[in-house]
Amino acid sequence: DAFRSIPPVNAIADLISERMAGVIAPELALTLARQVQDQIRQELQSGSQDDPGLLVARRLEQLAQTLSSPRLGRALNGTGIVVHTNLGRAPVSERAAAAMRMAASSSVALEIDPVSGQRGGRMDEISTLLLILAGAEQSLVVNNNAAAVLLALTALAHGKKVAVSRSEAVEIGGGFRIPDVLAQSGAALMEVGTTNRTYARDYARAASDGAELFLKVHPSNFSIQGFVASPSLAELRGIADLTGAILIEDLGSGTLVGTETYGIDHEPTVQESIGAGADVVTFSGDKLLGGPQAGIICGKRRLIDQIASYPLARAVRADKTSLAGLAETLRHYLRGDHERSVPVWMSIAASESSLRHRAEHIAALLGSNGIEVDSVSTVNFVGGGSLPGQSLAGHAVRLKASTSGEVSELARSLRQATPVPVFGRIEENAVLVELRTIMPRDDELLTESMGNALVSPCAYSGVHNG
Repeated sequence: DAFRSIPPVNAIADLISERMAGVIAPELALTLARQVQDQIRQELQSGSQDDPGLLVARRLEQLAQTLSSPRLGRALNGTGIVVHTNLGRAPVSERAAAAMRMAASSSVALEIDPVSGQRGGRMDEISTLLLILAGAEQSLVVNNNAAAVLLALTALAHGKKVAVSRSEAVEIGGGFRIPDVLAQSGAALMEVGTTNRTYARDYARAASDGAELFLKVHPSNFSIQGFVASPSLAELRGIADLTGAILIEDLGSGTLVGTETYGIDHEPTVQESIGAGADVVTFSGDKLLGGPQAGIICGKRRLIDQIASYPLARAVRADKTSLAGLAETLRHYLRGDHERSVPVWMSIAASESSLRHRAEHIAALLGSNGIEVDSVSTVNFVGGGSLPGQSLAGHAVRLKASTSGEVSELARSLRQATPVPVFGRIEENAVLVELRTIMPRDDELLTESMGNALVSPCAYSGVHNG
């Protein structure tokens, strides 16, 4: 009987204590042993024919790896996608990381004025920075931009009609749809215009039919081209002034930098939205801004204060580490050193020639160890729902294999590399490791990790050791 062959709890607990010494406290070993025994019993009930002792050994090996190796350990993004959602979006600058580490490991003056000793606002510093950088009278930070949009609409439009262009009633990602957000906020959606053409007069008509808020959504993760029309924010400001409607713009990614400087299409900046007359602007902190995860709501003081005092605001507010990192990120823009310090802009600004030089150098180092490798011109993207259809010329280190199965195994080996996993992308029968999304300071680490991943003899026709 397989069930009688399941090792006893004490025996499993002894194995746990032996194999996971320093990982799990001795008093928890018995608890974990009971859980493992239950899991093995369930596997047998599900039809497993494996030896119960083998199942226990396999499960303990999995647990040892999971518990001793943090899932959120460091990784190298060699995908060529600058803001990669699955790899944690934007890495923060070294200064921002230090500020977050300090805030996490010590007490901070979060809601107290150091001068007076009285209770102070947690948004004072960031509000001052965004007043200078974007002209926003007041700012509020929550945990992400989805929360920012939901909070702003709930606080300002609950029970009211909101006019949105049909071309902007979009799904942003992960099932986050503007019509659903409006429904959740308690507002009533009034679609105006058509999928490809919407005019200012459509909003004026909506206002005459009871719309009290205009919502403009920047299509940051798609584009409509051809026979299209959309009113400018300044035009909507004029209609809003005549009708008394509140004007909100969701910028999505959000940027304080003119993207056209880097050879890609212009992405509306936060300061342009504020300057054109938006009452409230929402945008992400961890995309083109290059800071920690955050949703930023800024604009007219009276409206931001109204949003901040809404009960939902406390449920979605940002913590001290995010605020510290965001403030330090904004200081990079204040000093004007973002292109040298904020990884997102360091990646976007990297020249093709510099990427080629790095790729060729790394390929030469790996080649000297007997690995067949070369460098190749590629196409990179900003990602993160930013600048759809826009690309950047890149350069990658290329590792070839002879079949799709071999290239998948090669990519897996890189993902499990030491000292740092390397995430590349597969193109035809090769793995490409893009240099735009890996900082130059990490080239030595990248070379070591790739070399370690490929050090054992293998059957790939194009990747081998001499």
